[in-house]
Amino acid sequence: MAPPTELPARPERGSAPGFRAMGRLVAVGLLGIALALLGERLLALRNRLKASREVESIDLPNCHLIKGIAFVFNIFHCFGKGLKFPGLHSFAPDKPGGILMMDLKEEKPRARELRISRGFDLASFNPHGISTFIDNDDTVYLFVVNHPEFKNTVEIFKFEEAENSLLHLKTVKHELLPSVNDITAVGPAHFYATNDHYFSDPFLKYLETYLNLNWANVVYYSPNEVKVVAEGFDSANGINISPDNKYIYVADILAHEIHVLEKHPNMNLTQLKVLELDTLVDNLSIDPSSGDIWVGCHPNGQKLFVYDPNNPPSSEVLRIQNILSEKPTVTTVYANNGSVLQGSSVASVYDGKLLIGTLYHRALYCEL
Repeated sequence: MAPPTELPARPERGSAPGFRAMGRLVAVGLLGIALALLGERLLALRNRLKASREVESIDLPNCHLIKGIAFVFNIFHCFGKGLKFPGLHSFAPDKPGGILMMDLKEEKPRARELRISRGFDLASFNPHGISTFIDNDDTVYLFVVNHPEFKNTVEIFKFEEAENSLLHLKTVKHELLPSVNDITAVGPAHFYATNDHYFSDPFLKYLETYLNLNWANVVYYSPNEVKVVAEGFDSANGINISPDNKYIYVADILAHEIHVLEKHPNMNLTQLKVLELDTLVDNLSIDPSSGDIWVGCHPNGQKLFVYDPNNPPSSEVLRIQNILSEKPTVTTVYANNGSVLQGSSVASVYDGKLLIGTLYHRALYCEL
């Protein structure tokens, strides 16, 4: 019987030196592309944050500091205090938030905290954006963006002038309000709100910002209808309405832009123009007598999020006149390197008086 024929050995899959080398080249190439993309995104983020920008101080006469106040908003001259947010420094991390009011008609105005009605959860109160609406019968409604336990709600209060207090009326939650930053009220239970991110999860928010997805938006809310009315923002932030109620202004903080949108009878918005600036624009206040926009700005966003007491975040206030014209006038009214005021977020004017609020520091009151 003939001996069995010995079959040649079958080469192992992928064992050829050329195949292994090619696989390693592909892996190295993919890693290089990924690192290049990450580096490009990091550089782009630094540019969006204006990480290298410094400011020269522009001082105002007749100013004094007001401690314990973080925000200043609208004709009601209300302040929120105690904002706590992931990634932001806080000087009072264990204290609940509150609402203060300041009467600028007084010779020496001072801030007074408003009492909030029983039944409202003050322990988790974490106020952010604020807006007011005055009804035909002179009832004043106060709208407050709230982040209880870092969630997102809008609280609606009625101002009780005789008692200097707030009666809580309603808590608004909605799936189209996942990351609310600011609001502008247009009715007793109606408002436009900015979402500075599409996601509510902190990690997904960070990824969204890092990749510059431009998924932030503006939402219109009423008891009968909730809808997205503008989108495509890098990080939609401050929002306000013109004195004639025809236009909505939106600050895109990381794009350094203010968007002008026309408001339609069905509450939809159409973009008219975009004003490009050289700073991180935060909240917008409107001078009701002139229509000028006053903007609290962050000259260097990196200092804002990576807090260093030896190199604190700076402050800047812009005044924008005739924004609907072909060439609006932009004036830097105030600037400081952080030695006096850190992290300016809003500026509000009334009858020649200016209030500058900050994210987490204190407020500055000046007579112009």
